[in-house]
Amino acid sequence: MQEPSVLDYVKSIFKDWKSFFRFLRAVFNTARLQDFSRTVAEAYQAPPPPEPGPVLAPERGIVPWRTLLALFLALAGQYFLEPAIRQVPFSVVLYLAAVGLAVWAFLREEWLLPAPLAPDLPPEVPAYAEGQNPVLATALPDPAGEARPAFSPEPLTVRLIPLGLGLGFAVWSFLSFGNNLFTIGNLLLLFFAVFFFAGAFWLRRPRRRPLPWPRGRKEWTRVLLSAGLVGLVVAIIAFFRLYQLNGVPAEPFSDHAEKILDVYEVTLGQTHIFFLRNTGREALQMYLTAAVARIFKTGLSFLSLKIGTVICGLLTLPYIYLLGKELGGKRVAMLALFLAGVAYWPNVISRAGLRFPLYPLFVAPVLFHIMRGLRNQNRNDFIWVGIFLGLGLHGYSPFRIVPLVVAAGLAVYLLHLRTKQAATRSAVWLSVVTILTLVIFLPLLRYAVDNPEFFSYRALSRLGSFEQPLPGPALEVFASNVWKGLLMFNWDDGEIWAHSVTHRPALDIIGGALFLLGVVLLLARYVRRRDWRDLFLLLSIPLLQLPSTLSLAFPAENPALNRAGGAYVPAFVIAALALEGLAAALRSRMSRRIASLAAEGLVVLLLLWSSFQNFDLVFNQYERAFRSGAWNSSEMGQVILDFEERYGTAETVWIAAYPHWVDTRLPAVWAGIPNRDMGIWPEQMQVTLAIPGPKLFLLRPDDSAALDRLQQLYPQGELRRYTSPVEGHDFLIYLVPESLQP
Repeated sequence: MQEPSVLDYVKSIFKDWKSFFRFLRAVFNTARLQDFSRTVAEAYQAPPPPEPGPVLAPERGIVPWRTLLALFLALAGQYFLEPAIRQVPFSVVLYLAAVGLAVWAFLREEWLLPAPLAPDLPPEVPAYAEGQNPVLATALPDPAGEARPAFSPEPLTVRLIPLGLGLGFAVWSFLSFGNNLFTIGNLLLLFFAVFFFAGAFWLRRPRRRPLPWPRGRKEWTRVLLSAGLVGLVVAIIAFFRLYQLNGVPAEPFSDHAEKILDVYEVTLGQTHIFFLRNTGREALQMYLTAAVARIFKTGLSFLSLKIGTVICGLLTLPYIYLLGKELGGKRVAMLALFLAGVAYWPNVISRAGLRFPLYPLFVAPVLFHIMRGLRNQNRNDFIWVGIFLGLGLHGYSPFRIVPLVVAAGLAVYLLHLRTKQAATRSAVWLSVVTILTLVIFLPLLRYAVDNPEFFSYRALSRLGSFEQPLPGPALEVFASNVWKGLLMFNWDDGEIWAHSVTHRPALDIIGGALFLLGVVLLLARYVRRRDWRDLFLLLSIPLLQLPSTLSLAFPAENPALNRAGGAYVPAFVIAALALEGLAAALRSRMSRRIASLAAEGLVVLLLLWSSFQNFDLVFNQYERAFRSGAWNSSEMGQVILDFEERYGTAETVWIAAYPHWVDTRLPAVWAGIPNRDMGIWPEQMQVTLAIPGPKLFLLRPDDSAALDRLQQLYPQGELRRYTSPVEGHDFLIYLVPESLQP
């Protein structure tokens, strides 16, 4: 017997007209209302766990043709959505057939997804009965036939002294952040606040027994093969993420110039909490890049930015592995790791050198610790959720949506359990998450309190009409954005060339087909089992896309791979679940002699296909498109370096400013001068006459105003054209040797 929830009362009222009118009459009669509530309470009972029936082994020797045909049709459907081919009606028909076959295979128990992990039970609690849902169960029978709790109850305790110390340090640190600067002192105050708050809530758990040491040749062989497989996967991922890092992408653009100037300020001791340049940015990337420049000796450069963001992308992958293991076991974990490691979407936003990978970097651990914490009802996991939430808020502004995702996860969990105990513990966990998140967020909170218009400007400019009026009714624009966002995985990833191969699916053919089939199978399994984890995994995708889909004032910026980057974490886990379910169908249905070979061979074939396509997407298609879209500031920087080597100075180098041309700060960055803007407008060129020494001017070929002005000021100057390997990126070089000064 469980206590009825509000939802149960609502269902009992509206189940038929008789119940509804009885409720209305009871509203005006206290006695009747009490009788009505008692009737609902007596009527509501938790469904009894199903009786464990005989486990029938699947009939072998039968090829799982529904599963294989569904996969083939889905791959064909995704293939015909490639931009070079794009046959939409044909693709839709193929996908509809694939979905129908996948559901049929699921109903025939042919294509089943791997089960999530069961709770870690203490030794005195018996294991779950076969077929019983461990998430929905509230009690288990012991050998004597009496009900025993499924989980060891977590004490609802707190250490008051650390709690008080944490509160004191938090208030002190909040007051110390008033000048928008990090200092050693206020960072120590913040550290102690987090330390004491975490210590106040942390629960000591019994240590796990160490894994037994391998015994015998077979066990050692298995361990060595597993280690070799992990090493191979890591090596392949490292190749995809680090190969040609210096040249892909080849050129920075204005956002990179802003970041390098921010990092330059950090090196001068201006350790800001919130950087105001370019509508305002959180600080984490600036300090990471400063550390990279110092450790790797790469200086304040585009490469330093890229090394830092690639490290963030790589650090995301272990938690994708853990999340895959949590939701499907070790094989799903390895598949999710590989698919995400070689995929073009995570690779591109990591290589771009901007803050984009900081979003999924903290989404992955937050999702993992929520899933594990609710599975085991472990408060310590929620301490980690609060820590990663707080850190993520210092990274990339789209992460501000993640607290809503956490709240949605707890809400889904409560709607499925509907017990007073679950509600009480969820309130405690949510309080722990909120406190720790708020404490780590204190520096930005202080800045937001002091400067609310600067802190929120970037987000509000996309959500509201700060920069331009909304193109239509807000709800219509939002609904359209959500639809486009959901289609980005298999159809169109947007038009922003800086971090995507535009107007193609965000996933490759293999990833796109497996993702869509995985979504269908997860929905089917949720309808059958009502496991809250399946629903939350699906809901997390549109929620994590909200930073992109809420771009109401600029709907052309949606979908965007950077602002929806957090969504790739659950997307690749879903694709891995589908792939492992496919392999399991082959292993369980086909003849023992060929089952394992066929399953592993098909998986390897699909992964190789995915790898080759993603390699082409990143190192060919994206590389060419990016070079075409970005101006060749590196080539201008090399011309400046040649001038400096010849004449001993770069102080007399200028770049004629022109609308929508190269950012005139970037060639200086390539020349090792991160704090100088070399731009000069034609009407300002007169001032260069007073500066002695040889001079160099770089011009856009069609900038006739600048060229005419230079020829008036320096009629004997030498003009030549720099021919770039990239079509349309030539520029003019106007050299004024010292001997030709007027």
